[in-house]
Amino acid sequence: MSKVSPEDLLLMGKVVRPHGIEGALRIKSYAQSEESFLRARTVFLRSSSGDIREYTVSSVRTHKNILLMKLEGLNTLEEAEKYRKATILIKRDSLFREGDEEYFWHELIGLEVYLSGGEYVGTIMHILPTGSNDIYVVQEGKKEVLIPAVHDVVKEIDLINNRMIISEVEGLLDLNEV
Repeated sequence: MSKVSPEDLLLMGKVVRPHGIEGALRIKSYAQSEESFLRARTVFLRSSSGDIREYTVSSVRTHKNILLMKLEGLNTLEEAEKYRKATILIKRDSLFREGDEEYFWHELIGLEVYLSGGEYVGTIMHILPTGSNDIYVVQEGKKEVLIPAVHDVVKEIDLINNRMIISEVEGLLDLNEV
């Protein structure tokens, strides 16, 4: 295994169980697409005991709303069974950014959100995928609001200063209060 620090790894999924007799894995993916695994080329499996092992990705495909992943070195059902419920990690630097205005969820979670006039709204706690655009779940104390991830609303993302600026759309904060 190449020398890698746990801080350099990102959680990308979880092994549900083995699939078939040739060592494939059924995985619940937290990635937007299977391309994330193919571009990374290698994944790290962390077993329930905490051991981390690096594998090269042979193939990934979608099957009935779940991903099937084949890794070099896992060739039997018995070998794959060792990783039932293991977590799947990839190196941070292997993520592929498609454009200048694309951000990864781990970069956005924790950002402080402000209205363009300077009023503090809250902190992004998690993100909901909807198919068309993501929804940022922003919390301040016990108040939670849903902010659509669209250009008309999100005006600026400043990762260096840990902040997001959103436009002051009338009723947005009141209507979306959870």
